Amino acid sequence: MIWQMAKKIRSLTGLRATGAQHIGNYLASIKPAIEVQNSREGIYFIADLHSLTDLKDRELLRRNTLSLAALWLAAGLDVETQIFFRQSDVPIVAEVAWYLASVTGFGLLEKAHAYKDAVANGRDATVALFYYPVLMAADILLYQPDEVPVGKDQIQHVEMARDMALSFNAAVQKEIFKLPKAKVDENRMIIPGLDGRKMSKSYNNTIAICAERNEIKKLVASIATDSSKIEEPKKLESTIIGELFRVIATPEKFEDLKVRLAKGGVGWGHAKEELVEALESFIAPIRTRYNELISKPDYLYGILESGRDRAKALAAPTLSLLRETFGFSPSKI
Repeated sequence: MIWQMAKKIRSLTGLRATGAQHIGNYLASIKPAIEVQNSREGIYFIADLHSLTDLKDRELLRRNTLSLAALWLAAGLDVETQIFFRQSDVPIVAEVAWYLASVTGFGLLEKAHAYKDAVANGRDATVALFYYPVLMAADILLYQPDEVPVGKDQIQHVEMARDMALSFNAAVQKEIFKLPKAKVDENRMIIPGLDGRKMSKSYNNTIAICAERNEIKKLVASIATDSSKIEEPKKLESTIIGELFRVIATPEKFEDLKVRLAKGGVGWGHAKEELVEALESFIAPIRTRYNELISKPDYLYGILESGRDRAKALAAPTLSLLRETFGFSPSKI
């Protein structure tokens, strides 16, 4: 079995390059991945092939890719000990997806929540959108990870990857693919957007993780509040301001603002000012490092190319075994 060589738990994380990353992306995916990198053999990739379901503009895709690379590094990703690359730089993933497609039933893909939601919301039902879980399964299975950190809304994709791995192993009567586990942090909070719904680019309710102070101030000012007068007591919990403040500020600062609002004499305008300050304190260090990195595209491309070579080396044994299984010529990746 080719996956028994790793000494540490092997973990895989990928993010699509579909636009500016927001604080919800950062808190839900990037920050948790960075926090455990010293205890993991980490594989991190920019899912630019997956981005094609939403984005076809070459220049915008290039900018988004560099932006996401800069953000990962600004957040503290150690590219010396972890593998970090661009999905399209290892195109054999598309070959592996085809192998998986050969054992994947049409009905399984029809059950995908993302596909059903997209169709229900009137999006074009392209083949790529339908095929998305197969490519995602290939992303996972090619590198033989032990775990895939995901939010609860992504568990289904990992389960589908496991289903495909089981079907494929049974079809060729070999244990080629390891069955990865979805790693879900039960304590992970849903980050609220400016309108109270989950923060999402789809809802246009986000705060970019590298937003400038003036932009932060403008976005916070747009948050709807009730019409309570300054002297009236106010409840911070279960408000958009309160929930954002809770995930950004320290528990002590949250409790302090909560008490002062409850006493009266503090208005929602004051609370918004304190939220702006908390967001600025949270974002500023990341933004500073990000701005330094995004001005060095050659450096970023060099990091991704180094990661590409390491990812190819990691993937090579799995691809060789797959091609040998079907009697195809050995791969030269």
